[in-house]
Amino acid sequence: MIEKMVTILADEFEVETSEITADAPIKETLHLDSLSLVDMVGLVDEEFGVTIQNSEIATIRTFGDLYEFVYARLA
Repeated sequence: MIEKMVTILADEFEVETSEITADAPIKETLHLDSLSLVDMVGLVDEEFGVTIQNSEIATIRTFGDLYEFVYARLA
């Protein structure tokens, strides 16, 4: 799941896969503004069937947080 997510996010936001590490901050690494953050949330929902509510977005700061969030909802 992590490898797939890294590939999808790197392709979508045009960054190197090597920049996407568990402790890297999502917004800074992917250069997200509020609109592209919504795009990322939609992409996670589309690819993994996991919906991230607006209230939950603030708790997901790093890619590790995102992996844990998605994994917990897939299990």
